[in-house]
Amino acid sequence: MGFFDRNRKALIAKGIDPARLPPGQYSTDRFPVLHVGEVPTYRDLSTWSLRIFGAVDQEVSHGWDELLALGSVDITVDIHCVTTWSKLDTRWYGVPMSWLLEQVAPLPSATHVVAHGEQGYTANVPLDALRAPGCMLGYRFDGQELEPAHGYPLRLVVPQLYFWKSTKWLRGLEFLEHDAPGYWEVRGYSNTADPWREERYGF
Repeated sequence: MGFFDRNRKALIAKGIDPARLPPGQYSTDRFPVLHVGEVPTYRDLSTWSLRIFGAVDQEVSHGWDELLALGSVDITVDIHCVTTWSKLDTRWYGVPMSWLLEQVAPLPSATHVVAHGEQGYTANVPLDALRAPGCMLGYRFDGQELEPAHGYPLRLVVPQLYFWKSTKWLRGLEFLEHDAPGYWEVRGYSNTADPWREERYGF
């Protein structure tokens, strides 16, 4: 019996349906750390801001306290990394993307969003993907503020796509009327990144 079969058998023993794992994925209780560049250090969030701009009716720039004032929810979702691990029943706390979309009102012509992280990192996401349930601006994980290596103070959470689309250290959301591949996409990763179709690489 191979590793993936043993992993699914272990899930069954815990009363978990292995069908929750997309093709080619295994379940882990760990939260592996993968990212581009150094982990940023934030000493004073009074100077931090999140900019939402581009093809929207209302561009905004939220400071940290303004972001918290938008309100928050607690969600539990499964997440899936392109490197084949999945983590089930992860708990996130933050601002639902649906609330932010209502605030900025994307133009009818908007089709994609580029998430901008620190150090020039970008990831492209279809606008329809951000409208899906569970998408949020997350600032707490498993009851605690995000660890620096997992995106403190804020990361995009798009659980239905491979997790590189869930940009860490989020600083901007740019709404576009066309697609614009991000950091990993121009290096051969999938634009659409649907784990259920195993869209890991290429277009």
